[in-house]
Amino acid sequence: MTLASRIERYWKELRTVLGGLYHGMVEHPAYELIEKEAEDVDDAFLLACFPDVFGIPSPIAYYTAELLPYLDGELEAFERRLWDRASLLERKGQQYHF
Repeated sequence: MTLASRIERYWKELRTVLGGLYHGMVEHPAYELIEKEAEDVDDAFLLACFPDVFGIPSPIAYYTAELLPYLDGELEAFERRLWDRASLLERKGQQYHF
C-alpha cells in the first residue's frame, strides 16, 4: 500500500466522520428538540434562582445574587422570553402538540 493511497483513505474516513458529526449536531431533527429542552431547563433554573425578577418573593435571593455576574447575558434573554407570553405559549403548545 503506497503512502498516497493511505493518505487518500485517511481523508475519506475523516470526511465521513466529520460529515456524520455535522449531521448529528446541526442537521438532525432531534437537534431542535434537544435545544428546546435545554432552553426549558435553563428557564426553570433561572426561575428557581431569580423569582424576584417577576415579583415572586424569594428567601434565597441574597444567596443567588452571587450568580448574577455569571448569568448576566442569559438573564436578559430569559426575561424577554418569559415576558413575551405569546411566544412562551406558542413554544409550549408546540412542545405538547396543542
